Amino acid sequence: MTTAKSLFDSLVGQLEGYRPEEARAIVFLLLEHFLLLRRTDVVAGKPLPTNPPPPDWQELISRLNRHEPVQHLIGTTEFCGLEFQVSPAVLIPRPETEELIRLIVRDYAETTPSLNLLDIGTGSGCIAVTLARFLPQASVVAWDVAEDALEVARQNATTLLAEVVFEKRDILNVGEETRRFDCIVSNPPYVTWSEAEQMEPNVLRYEPHLALFVEDRDPLLFYKAVADFGRTYLNPGGACFVEINERFGPQTRQVFEERGYGNVHIFKDIHGKERFVKANK
Repeated sequence: MTTAKSLFDSLVGQLEGYRPEEARAIVFLLLEHFLLLRRTDVVAGKPLPTNPPPPDWQELISRLNRHEPVQHLIGTTEFCGLEFQVSPAVLIPRPETEELIRLIVRDYAETTPSLNLLDIGTGSGCIAVTLARFLPQASVVAWDVAEDALEVARQNATTLLAEVVFEKRDILNVGEETRRFDCIVSNPPYVTWSEAEQMEPNVLRYEPHLALFVEDRDPLLFYKAVADFGRTYLNPGGACFVEINERFGPQTRQVFEERGYGNVHIFKDIHGKERFVKANK
């Protein structure tokens, strides 16, 4: 194969179990990452570069056909225009979560000279790092229970020049805390185990279950914990922003209302699904 187009067509043809547009998007990512080829290079049939050297394409195709996420193959993903490192230790950031960032930035970009912000369950650090970059007045703290996730998050903060304080903390067992916050954000585990069989195999097999799943008997466990924590540690007028399971929008709103929060609103994502709750103390 001598051209980018012929290689592209060959790789797309070897992918199994993907929708055509999905297969093309994956191969575009591979060619850009490994050979520095842009989409326009592929479409124009540009000759294949001799440098950098090509990867083992068959190994990559084999991994993809086992439904390993392409982000794990290339080691990064884009989120809010920033490139984040990812690994099997963390959830791959989703486009829907970018909308959560926009909700927060919209509220705080020009209204507060200072902002103490806490991200609970930070994972890759995508929320904490992005908010630290987009809200320069913010002092950002980020918690996670998993040390391997925190290591990825610290690497992202270093690479992306974001000042974030990372701590190994469990919202279900907080212990002693002396600080107060103006904003608490969380994208906690919210997929119930009964929903697992409906999930794509690339998520179910390769992303951390600790960050994904919650028991069916108490699907709002983490929202109760976040709301309880905020009731004590949010400054007056502070707000909680959480990403939610679309099945439990009204129930999640009720969690915050029962704990004395006001102006509790549900926001829909780009697909029209109830995806976020904002609650003011």
